[in-house]
Amino acid sequence: MEVSAALKLPIHEHPLYPSARFLLARCQVCWVKGQIYGGYRCNESDCYNNLTGGGWFHKECVESPSEINHPSHPQHPLIFTAIRGYNPCHLCGVLVSSGYCCAKCELVMHLACAQKPPPPLAIEHPLFHEHSLVRTKKSYITCPTCKICKTRIEGYAYECLTCKDVLFHLDCVNQSRDQVNHSSHSSHVLEFVTSESLPENAEKTCILCGIESPHVYHCSKCNFSICIDCNRNPPPLTVEHTKTHRHTLSLLSRRVSFTCNVCGLQGDRSPYSCIQCSFLVHRECIDLPRVININRHDHRISLTDHIGRGDLKCGVCHQSVNQYCGGYTCSTCPDFVVHSSCPTKHKVWDGIELEGIPEEEVIPPFVVVGDNLIKHFSHEKHILRLESDGTSTRDEQTRCEACVSPVYSDPVYSCEQCDFILHQTCANLPMKKRLPFHNTQFQLYAPDMDSYEAFDCYACSTMFSGFRYVAYGFMEISIDVRCDTFSELESYDFHDHPAVYFSKKKECRRCCACHREGNEYQDMLACDDCDFALDFRCFNLPRVVKHKDDEPPLSLCYGEKDLIGKYWCDICEGETNPKDWFYTCSHSGVTLHVQCVLGDFSFLMPRRIMKYRWKGNGKFEVVPNNHCSRPFCAGCQFRCRGPFFLKISEPEIMYICSKGCLLASLREFYIR
Repeated sequence: MEVSAALKLPIHEHPLYPSARFLLARCQVCWVKGQIYGGYRCNESDCYNNLTGGGWFHKECVESPSEINHPSHPQHPLIFTAIRGYNPCHLCGVLVSSGYCCAKCELVMHLACAQKPPPPLAIEHPLFHEHSLVRTKKSYITCPTCKICKTRIEGYAYECLTCKDVLFHLDCVNQSRDQVNHSSHSSHVLEFVTSESLPENAEKTCILCGIESPHVYHCSKCNFSICIDCNRNPPPLTVEHTKTHRHTLSLLSRRVSFTCNVCGLQGDRSPYSCIQCSFLVHRECIDLPRVININRHDHRISLTDHIGRGDLKCGVCHQSVNQYCGGYTCSTCPDFVVHSSCPTKHKVWDGIELEGIPEEEVIPPFVVVGDNLIKHFSHEKHILRLESDGTSTRDEQTRCEACVSPVYSDPVYSCEQCDFILHQTCANLPMKKRLPFHNTQFQLYAPDMDSYEAFDCYACSTMFSGFRYVAYGFMEISIDVRCDTFSELESYDFHDHPAVYFSKKKECRRCCACHREGNEYQDMLACDDCDFALDFRCFNLPRVVKHKDDEPPLSLCYGEKDLIGKYWCDICEGETNPKDWFYTCSHSGVTLHVQCVLGDFSFLMPRRIMKYRWKGNGKFEVVPNNHCSRPFCAGCQFRCRGPFFLKISEPEIMYICSKGCLLASLREFYIR
């Protein structure tokens, strides 16, 4: 990335850098979604992660003149500028926040419309409809679809006044022709046809981009088809990008099976090639970022044209990596490799190209101020002392401020002036960390000791009040620090196979611990060799817990699949499914439901008043349940049986036994 080549656009706050990338995106100037070849990009993560497609710009849009004269408005010049709010283009009706404007007439023109003649008001003999069409300026509430390309119409459209609800994009009507000569297939004319009219064995997907379209331009002699978008915006026949390949690359526009030399994965159509080097590359693999950070690794990774080591799996998709092709490698971790295409394909990259940018300074979470003495960022008013001899044993109620787990006899940093305490491992949590739940970096935050707050963990949905990792983007994501302890491709004691990895599956897998069915948006751990899956709530279950101070600790059992018979929970006296994970005592043999042992509030700091973000800032107190006088829950009307319950004092005193009851009670209160 050459900083000297950056351009500043008046409608965008960040500098823009030239790119030879091929990708499907929405240009941030003209707002047209389609293939962008050799345009400009913004190197800021916020723009890469925005809802409109990631800070990409057409070359011709960025390099558009600052002032034009347009035939649709000949009386005044139009100036390219940003607009306050969104205004409809007077030619196509699309809402835009920038474009060509007339200062005198308050006229706004979409940049895409400014680059072509104005569309005619009517078309008497359209190519693909039997009646005349009229350009309308209606606002369509139901978002109709175009009868040609079958995609949604935004803005004005051509309408048939004879037929009911027959609408067409302005561009689909104006730019479609009966026959065309196309640069990617110069030997024959291409005819505009419907895909349904083609023979069964004919090519119905675009040879260039692979998209299946209801209408295509087709050559019946060569069985060659391209979509409407690739006809309007054809890819370049040659590309020169020396960082991808030292020679000029030429488009081979045909169906062909090949192995991409850059990513090592298979392709089935239209690669760019260098004949003299036998070099073939996906067009999406041209001009890949050279140095990047991804959310599956703590270090920077760099693009190389030859991995050189075999028997390695990609750190993103976990498939084998071709050692003879290119990929991303880590200079610190020699066994970590990534397919060249995976960082951009799977949304694990934060969108920032780091070539030429120095590494960020690592800020430690504490400062050493003496022998076994530190000043931690979360408790700067007092010094913390390390206790690591294991002689001090604390009860269940003494909890770490970071993970809100009991400390027992673990090594801890404790404050001699107040009751603040941290596990030694929690005190060493990094201030910044990359986690697979979001492609940007997470920042560590400690609770405000003067105003405690409860959060919902994005990964496991557990309510917690300790330290959290936060990522900012379209929405704020908070992660309980307990959910950052897993490692991909690591062996765990609860499963036979080592390849347990983070997965966001399209199919809804059922958690093997609680047997609850997940959904397509739920983050889970899954096995690459079998159907094993585990949600993060069950992954984080404590392996050993104390249920009562005067009784032996309970151990987590990972289910007993071959058991014949029944177990019963000693807390609720209900049946325990032996295939589910449960807690048991090796001395007494009791079995207990996980929910009965932990409840929903075990990771909220006991005896503290805290607020909860849900349609306001309601406050509650976390109260230990001594099981002697269990209060009635205001939500379910049963006695609270978990280890902790919530006490809400305003607007009236009520007790809550679970998260579900809390949300139901708050919902009912705010409806009233």
